Amino acid sequence: MPRGTGRAKRVAPRTPRIDPDVLRTFGSKLRAWYRRHARDLPWRRTRDPYRILVSELMLQQTQVSRVIDFYHRFLDRFPSVEALAKARESQVVAQWEGLGYYARARNLHKVSRAVVREGFPSEADQLRRLPGIGPYTAGAVATFAFERREPLVDTNVARLLTRVFAPKLHPKRARDQKAIWAIAEATLPRTGKAAWTHNQALMELGALICTARVKHCGKCPVRGSCKSRAEG
Repeated sequence: MPRGTGRAKRVAPRTPRIDPDVLRTFGSKLRAWYRRHARDLPWRRTRDPYRILVSELMLQQTQVSRVIDFYHRFLDRFPSVEALAKARESQVVAQWEGLGYYARARNLHKVSRAVVREGFPSEADQLRRLPGIGPYTAGAVATFAFERREPLVDTNVARLLTRVFAPKLHPKRARDQKAIWAIAEATLPRTGKAAWTHNQALMELGALICTARVKHCGKCPVRGSCKSRAEG
């Protein structure tokens, strides 16, 4: 083909190779930091998949500080997945009032009815078949409720992992998503119980230290592994 004709083919970026020793150091320091500095959030005190799903859907597009009160009020009104399944959709949406993005409430209601009929799936690939459940939410419920060894990538985690391991990847660029998820999986510890702490820690570090507006590198427990810091 002559030069200057046609369209260049986009090549998805390769997942960067990460030294196993770097991964081990990253994981151990991350989890140790979390044990000392984690916020006491109500959904971290339970392994109930229903309550964890409620929290995860509420936390989409909404700050933690706003979610806490809504979370308690919603569970006071619908304390179990069975109670939610028996309610009318209009009642569920009314209880969601103030959080916005009401498709989340409607999907939660649909999920409750599916779960009452068929049981709560414990594996991420099964959870993804439920209404409105994407890869992140499926991984979160599988890990936080059932202690499965599953990667999960939200906005905070994507930002953190790209800064630490792959500064050339962009967390909001669609063609980089596969590589970011692969990095998340590579960082996971061997057991699901440790993965619970690990995934909570990734989100917490991204929310409190490696934030979108400010990088608090002096307080970061994994700064020794961070490529962005090393490259200035």
